Amino acid sequence: MQQLSRCLHKRPSSYLPSPSFVYRGARCDRIAVPLLHKRRGSTKPAYDGHVPLNWFENAFLAVGSAVMALRDPRRGDMIAALGETTAGPSLPRLREIMLSDTEGRKILKDRPRVNSETIDMNQLAQYPEGTFGRAYVTWLERCGVTPDTREPVHYIDDPELAYVMQRYRECHDFYHCICNLPVNVESELALKYFEFANLGLPMTAISAIFGPLRLTPKKRERLFSEFVPWALKCGGSAKSLITVYWEQRWDQNVDDIKKELGIWDPPEARWSKPLSEAKAAAAYRQQNSQIELGKD
Repeated sequence: MQQLSRCLHKRPSSYLPSPSFVYRGARCDRIAVPLLHKRRGSTKPAYDGHVPLNWFENAFLAVGSAVMALRDPRRGDMIAALGETTAGPSLPRLREIMLSDTEGRKILKDRPRVNSETIDMNQLAQYPEGTFGRAYVTWLERCGVTPDTREPVHYIDDPELAYVMQRYRECHDFYHCICNLPVNVESELALKYFEFANLGLPMTAISAIFGPLRLTPKKRERLFSEFVPWALKCGGSAKSLITVYWEQRWDQNVDDIKKELGIWDPPEARWSKPLSEAKAAAAYRQQNSQIELGKD
């Protein structure tokens, strides 16, 4: 496993090793031993980036990605692979939930994507305080993240189900924002409990079970005594967030959205940047955007 870890770390973060091989010895880039028979010629990718897997390959990748993700939670590619290989019947169930909802059906029809090319941050900064668009920009500034950190889906065969997984993945930061949670280990775990109660994805349960092992006893005690009860109760009673067309709610009041979805704030979380600084950064973005518009 140590050799496998070194091999994976030699690759760029977007690279996912073929589950048809295990690597032996220090020269892992030159020596590979096939584990399985070659795929039949009739197995073709169903969409760009799709990697078809048989049941053994899926299981092999699920176990390997789980081990790697637990050893290094920063490995977004391993966490993504774990989510896809363990999804099982949860994705068809989420698709049915979307199909039963007017907003969810529109999402499946439009298939919107969330990244810096599809979302104009400067435009969102123009929205008034209290709107979801302004709150999202402020959250990004406060956490120091961008919408471009989500891995593409590779291992789900059905193209529509692959989009459902991609939609969940790209909306994860919206869930952070609407739940008023920062990006740190304890807040991520609290949100994983929320997502499991709300969406039922197995990967969120795996993270919720094993993730707390990385916390200090004090943080673990607060997670289970304060955040987990909120997450299970709020996530279990709230509307399924997979059906929310967030991009069409930029101008809606955040408190109104929370009331509509049945969401209330969690216990006070630990933020690395004061809210005042994030609001100032969002206001600065707004002013610069207005200047640029004036020049045009």
